[in-house]
Amino acid sequence: MQTYQQTSEPVAAADDPAARELLRRAFGSTYRWSAAFKGFSARLRVEEAGRAVEGTVDVRLPESITVSLADPELQKWTEGQVGMMAVHRGHRTFEEADGRHTLTLAEEDGHPLGRLLQIHGDGMNSRYRVAGDRIRQINRSMGPVRFTINVEDALTTPDGRHLTTRYTVYYFHPTDGSIKQVDSITDHHAVVDGVHLPGTRRIINAENGDVRVRMLVFSDHKLA
Repeated sequence: MQTYQQTSEPVAAADDPAARELLRRAFGSTYRWSAAFKGFSARLRVEEAGRAVEGTVDVRLPESITVSLADPELQKWTEGQVGMMAVHRGHRTFEEADGRHTLTLAEEDGHPLGRLLQIHGDGMNSRYRVAGDRIRQINRSMGPVRFTINVEDALTTPDGRHLTTRYTVYYFHPTDGSIKQVDSITDHHAVVDGVHLPGTRRIINAENGDVRVRMLVFSDHKLA
């Protein structure tokens, strides 16, 4: 189900308590499902270019995702989208996530998205911008793939945590650093028994001179 695999590598940098506290606060203010949450099922409709494909989705945490659609190619793509949702919202502690790595702060540069925080030894050269107890930007490298995620908007849940509703992912060419692909994602959520579940996701993809729009529409949610 995971969309990437973090690793641990030896590092020479010394952990910075200020960086650790900054990221711990941001982590704590991010909405995630509780440890007691076991998953959900829902009806699913995928819309693209004037057609709609109906199906179902079943998410059983921590590892099982089942998507049933009549179009095999669209099903595989949808599994990836639902998998990303589940990974990002699934329960985990700070120590199980980025807190298990060495954290440092770069020099203050006045960036509008916040202070640059470096995560050493995770195998992805991860760097975050953090401001106002929120992660505003994520930079990672996975092999030849380098990308930046700008978090543009979020809702505030009743308990005061933030749940992203709009973000953009920029993928860069490994040779010259030019933009290869852009994905703009907008999420709306369905609240079932106090749990924020996927409601709709719109993905605008720009790549190779073409712009494609897809919609995921979830309905009739049932908690596991």
